Amino acid sequence: MRFGFEKLAQDGAARAGVIHTPRGEIRTPAFMPVGTAATVKAMMPESVRATGADILLGNTYHLMLRPGAERIDRLGGLHRFMNWERPILTDSGGFQVMSLAGLRKLTEQGVTFKSHIDGSKHELTPERSMEIQRLLGSDIVMCFDECPALPASDKAVAESMRLSMRWAARSKDAFGDRPGHALFGIMQGGVTPELREESAEALKAIGFDGYAVGGLAVGEGQEAMFGVLDYATGFLPEDRPRYLMGVGKPDDIVGAVKRGIDMMDCVLPSRSGRTGQVFTRHGVVNIKNARHQDDPRPLDEACTCPACRNYSRAYLHHVFRSQEIISSMLLTWHNLHYFQEIMSGMRAAISQARFAAWEVEFHATRAEGDIEPL
Repeated sequence: MRFGFEKLAQDGAARAGVIHTPRGEIRTPAFMPVGTAATVKAMMPESVRATGADILLGNTYHLMLRPGAERIDRLGGLHRFMNWERPILTDSGGFQVMSLAGLRKLTEQGVTFKSHIDGSKHELTPERSMEIQRLLGSDIVMCFDECPALPASDKAVAESMRLSMRWAARSKDAFGDRPGHALFGIMQGGVTPELREESAEALKAIGFDGYAVGGLAVGEGQEAMFGVLDYATGFLPEDRPRYLMGVGKPDDIVGAVKRGIDMMDCVLPSRSGRTGQVFTRHGVVNIKNARHQDDPRPLDEACTCPACRNYSRAYLHHVFRSQEIISSMLLTWHNLHYFQEIMSGMRAAISQARFAAWEVEFHATRAEGDIEPL
């Protein structure tokens, strides 16, 4: 079975569909929980699946350093290693290398950098990134790119984008013919329409199974990000999935889908769960606040996740303040469940041609704020 994308419905620019892979279907719009080091922190794989996730994201940079791509390959590949038999997307390592600006050297060939773990020296090139992702066995592979942090000069953004396009061509050559596996290109170009269009044209000329919008959610702010998405998705093929990398907050996700995005990932729901920040239909709840310590009510009376079904705000406040492991488990589960409920709600609304009404209700409910303290 080969990789494929099927658009089932469209409402405005918002699309609902399905990505077909040998390891299962991915309903779109899709949110991918992040399993950086072959685990979604504080979650069992079957629990992640129970939230409604069809696909996870693994991190090339972290896995190449520890435990090593060759070791994972010897142990049967990433799916077996982490006990997740459904699709996995791996990023290219480019974003993490960008964040190590003080520890890296960038050339036309690739990037040499020092490990943040032990200071050992490594080289990451388009060819090596493709090799690592092949050893991991991921279903969706990202081409190797360079992502400049914003704000940056137009000259710097243009040079970076054109380097990424040269690396995209090398990634495609190194990826080869792998039936059942997909390679996505990554559009760059900052917040400049002409550069975004140039990048998209270069990627389409190379030819990819899907296309990501990269270089956003890196400091430019929501208004600028939406401004780019208003035109950037239109540069990409209609018959391929569109992936917005590293996004984001609930209203970021809804705004991205409204503008034609099919896939997203972010560490936010899991990271926030570990720090006591809880996302609900009525906005953000900080479970660490003292107002919850005598509250017998659930986080969200309409939520069916284990945290809301079986535990009170008072208990969740207690275990967080006591630094008990169950706090991270329950709050992460809730956040991931809520993010998947957003995706499910949007898929249904798009299919029924009522996305605009759904969006109004989504924002109105969040604007109500949390329930009043007792």
